[in-house]
Amino acid sequence: NIKNERVCRLAKEAAALTGQTQVRVLEQALERFIEERSKAAEAQERFHRTMALLAEIHATVTDEDRAAAKRFMDEMYDENGLPV
Repeated sequence: NIKNERVCRLAKEAAALTGQTQVRVLEQALERFIEERSKAAEAQERFHRTMALLAEIHATVTDEDRAAAKRFMDEMYDENGLPV
């Protein structure tokens, strides 16, 4: 029992457009809302884990490692960034 007139009007309009009941269109909308928020939270968590892993890797790379990587890249690519 929803006491908000606008929400009731929107539910009726959505039901009329879809041929479903008001309860069903509200249920679907809430399911989509929850799913989107869950996906956003999961993506944010993956981002934080990735950044932590990159920070951990960065902390273990030495100046010697960086110099070796630069030499390797210099040998692989020309001054225009194209493969040699």
